[in-house]
Amino acid sequence: MSLSTTKTSALRHRNFVLYLCARFLGAVAVQMQSVAVGWQVYALTGDALDLGLVGLAQFAPFVPLVLIAGQLADRFDRRRIIMLCYAVEMLCGLLLIGFTLTGLKVVWPVFAVMALYGSARAFMMPSSQAIVINLVPAESFSNAVALSSSSFQLAVIAGPALGGVLYLAGPMTVYTTVSVLLGLSAILILSMRSLPWRTNGREPMSWHTVLDGLHFVRSRPTVFGAISLDLFAVLFGGATALLPAYASDILHVGPTGLGLLRTAPGAGAALTAMLLAFAPISRHVGRWMFGGVAVFGAAIIVLGLSTSFPLSLTALFLLGAGDMVSVYIRHMLVQLETPDAIRGRVSAVNSVFIGASNELGEFESGLTAAWFGLTPAIIVGGAVTLAVAIVWMYGFPDLRTMDRFPHRIVETPSSDKRNSIKPKRRSGKRRHP
Repeated sequence: MSLSTTKTSALRHRNFVLYLCARFLGAVAVQMQSVAVGWQVYALTGDALDLGLVGLAQFAPFVPLVLIAGQLADRFDRRRIIMLCYAVEMLCGLLLIGFTLTGLKVVWPVFAVMALYGSARAFMMPSSQAIVINLVPAESFSNAVALSSSSFQLAVIAGPALGGVLYLAGPMTVYTTVSVLLGLSAILILSMRSLPWRTNGREPMSWHTVLDGLHFVRSRPTVFGAISLDLFAVLFGGATALLPAYASDILHVGPTGLGLLRTAPGAGAALTAMLLAFAPISRHVGRWMFGGVAVFGAAIIVLGLSTSFPLSLTALFLLGAGDMVSVYIRHMLVQLETPDAIRGRVSAVNSVFIGASNELGEFESGLTAAWFGLTPAIIVGGAVTLAVAIVWMYGFPDLRTMDRFPHRIVETPSSDKRNSIKPKRRSGKRRHP
């Protein structure tokens, strides 16, 4: 296979292309919705804490549901789970249309819709993360991860900018576009061919099997270190949740300026993801991981100190680039270390960490901004992120010194058996690396 073919080898597989398109449209819709909701809520109340409560509303149902969702992802057709989740997200857009038409005077209906969206996201994330490795052959997986990340970040670029421009015509225009795009995403997922590797005869659902993913992650120090590093780094570095207030009160720009600010991290992440698609990380994995988090934290500090729109855009661009490096490495580690029989449950654990870092991080940022002020909250968040990176470097030496990614898991008939995921237990069966 030629090098040029390898760089786009994942695009030769129909199911992956449909998944990629659906994920892109869905991500554009969600980013547009985020801009509209943030601006609408802040315009209504003028309270930065309410921006944090938007994140908390999404996070509250996420934690109790996502581990169960991981079990379902290992038992049922992941395509249909993703499709149903897109349908529920479309319903959220329609509800926001209805609230806007009736004249929104209080913010609790928006929080309720965000809670429903958080529930759909809880069920989608494990299936969405676990399905990628099943859509392409082993030699194309790294390319698939980079392309998937690139398309998502392109959506993060396009979505906020488009949402900010469309918001000039009113939130109704944004929410209508969001609903249409999410409907198209559901149709594209439904158009995927069935996955022949899905099998019956899984273990009965129980709390023990639901928690298998947590036990597996805890038994892999490099995986646990990577996802916990991401959790605490983004938890304290959730400055992007404060961008509506930052755009209005510090930079004095309107919804279009907010859209550009929300676009900048996606631009940095997308460029980085495209570079990774053509030149994937193959050596010094641990150094790259911690370097990405360090750039992320430093960029947040620069953002907090900035009163210049161009400088703020630059800081957010670098923030996205650093975050993309750590996201890429974490995703590769989780998927390559995990047998398919429990990939949904392990992805659910990863989703808990991601959800906690994103939505709970938004609440933490809103709360600290209400306590200490907008600028101090951002600067302190960046400083704590750098401190977390230093602590994790010494707390997880295997991750810090990791040179190469592990080889992809070799699936065996024993993959569905519980003892295949307990490395400390003696068995004559082949152990997963």
